[in-house]
Amino acid sequence: MKKQLYILLFASFMSATAAISQDELLPRGFSPAELQWLSENKTVPGATAFGITEPPPQPVRAMAEWEEMQAMVVTWRSNKPILAQIIQAAKEEVRVIVVNDDLADCQTELTNFDVDWQSGNVEFLQAPSNSVWIRDYGANPVYLNGVDSLALVDWIYNRPRPLDDIIPDAVGSYFGLPVYSTTEAPYDLAHPGGNNFSDGMGTNFSSKLVLLENGFGNQWGTSNHTEEGVDSIMERFYGIDRYVKFDVLPYDGIHHIDMHMKLLNETTLLVGEYPEGVPDRAQIETNLQYLLDNFTTPFGTPYRVIRVPMPPKNGLYPSLGAPLRTYVNSFIVNKTVLLPTYEEQYDTTALRIWRDAMPGYRIVGINCNGIIDAGGAIHCIVKEVGVQDPLLIQHRPLEDIVGTNPPAYQVDAWVRHRSGVAGATLYFTTDTTAAWQSLGMALENADSNRWSAAIPQQPAGSTVYYYIHAIANSGKQVVRPLVAPEGWFRFRIHPTTAVQETVAASAQLGNIYPNPASALTCVPVQSEGGGEATIEINDLLGRRMETVFSGRLPAGISRHYFDAGQFPTGVYLVTLRGGGSTETRKTIIK
Repeated sequence: MKKQLYILLFASFMSATAAISQDELLPRGFSPAELQWLSENKTVPGATAFGITEPPPQPVRAMAEWEEMQAMVVTWRSNKPILAQIIQAAKEEVRVIVVNDDLADCQTELTNFDVDWQSGNVEFLQAPSNSVWIRDYGANPVYLNGVDSLALVDWIYNRPRPLDDIIPDAVGSYFGLPVYSTTEAPYDLAHPGGNNFSDGMGTNFSSKLVLLENGFGNQWGTSNHTEEGVDSIMERFYGIDRYVKFDVLPYDGIHHIDMHMKLLNETTLLVGEYPEGVPDRAQIETNLQYLLDNFTTPFGTPYRVIRVPMPPKNGLYPSLGAPLRTYVNSFIVNKTVLLPTYEEQYDTTALRIWRDAMPGYRIVGINCNGIIDAGGAIHCIVKEVGVQDPLLIQHRPLEDIVGTNPPAYQVDAWVRHRSGVAGATLYFTTDTTAAWQSLGMALENADSNRWSAAIPQQPAGSTVYYYIHAIANSGKQVVRPLVAPEGWFRFRIHPTTAVQETVAASAQLGNIYPNPASALTCVPVQSEGGGEATIEINDLLGRRMETVFSGRLPAGISRHYFDAGQFPTGVYLVTLRGGGSTETRKTIIK
């Protein structure tokens, strides 16, 4: 699997910058010594011959974080009290591989931190390293031919830390997995793992740091890639056919997307939210509007957005030199979520939001005050390894029913396994304390592996809970979500409310999204010839809550936004008035 191990690279690097010690507690960003080295040497030679430098055989599919995992990898270098808590919680779910350079010391320290590493699921991989930030330099799991075989993809680490940059090769050897590396032209690419997340269906999210660090005059010794060149490399090595890139935030320092955004499933984004006046708020909101205006989920539906407040430190939010605290920089490891915590007054809200967003998952809070000032939290210091034999269930969760209650609710799931799928079952109930009802799912489309079943109509006012079970021809079984039946998907059937719905002749409301809403919400309007109009939000008593827009509509499609998070939960009416006519649509705020 390996081609060459250029240990001499590290020796030459260390001789050029003796100020950087292997024992230095390096931040997620650059240390002063590294910045000095960069300023003097201009470019940094990458680990140019590790792994397999040709792209993997196609098709290839990047793994999503909520899929089945067999292991989690950490590097035992610094922030050990936090790492110990992570290991203790994660070993209940997966094998934990602890990369270390002194086995006896590592085991003694784990014992001193009350980690029961001898009872199983904790393993040790001896290898040298520079830093704890394995999210950024670790290898990324992919599946060849979608679900057939597991492999790893490694990018050039965007830090001058050569020992870190060869750990993916050591991890690949440990698991017996091929490591495909973007380390040689024309496929050379520098990219930190914290600036990357995938939906497992060909969509990837990053900040535009990926363009800045691989473009003209970059310091990583890579080819001068255009955006199209970056996209092509990501498609060949990572299976990405749609790459969403956001403008960097002015004050987050490292520009890694995992500090303020996270995918919870194929259709749901968790996005950090700052109060008005905080410098990075405007860019996050602009990035979110860009996403909602220009992209849909892989299923063609609008993204659902959940907001979580970003907590201050000593009353201060990020600006030049101020710290960044985040509840987004978490880790989903099978049935557990590892969540950074800071202060109870802020943690309580974050825990409530996470528990509502991930019902049935075990939410484990880990105090990250000791690491966050170094530029990262939990997600930054862990790396996942997928299972060798995935039974993949991909699904678009059903949305709340607002308006006419249909006679049935169709549930679709895309199910794949390398041995083939023997069958799938849909379980549903309106009372999770009672028995679940089951429906056999039919293979509706063999080419796309789509299985379907229809839940019969339920009374208005009901909440319907459901989950999907699949079995492969090999006998392997899995559920989605992984925590079912303790956790589930759900949708509500809201009672019909009589409202005036006269369609304006010159303008029409589009479907409001997301709906239900909890934060930034879009109101699309189609206007044939423009004209004066107002868009208002009213409660069910007719009281005006907010005027979203008042003025002359442009011709064509325009989009208008309001913050649903400022309103109490309930049903609201969004009304468009113009040309003597009105049109009203309902939206749910939760």
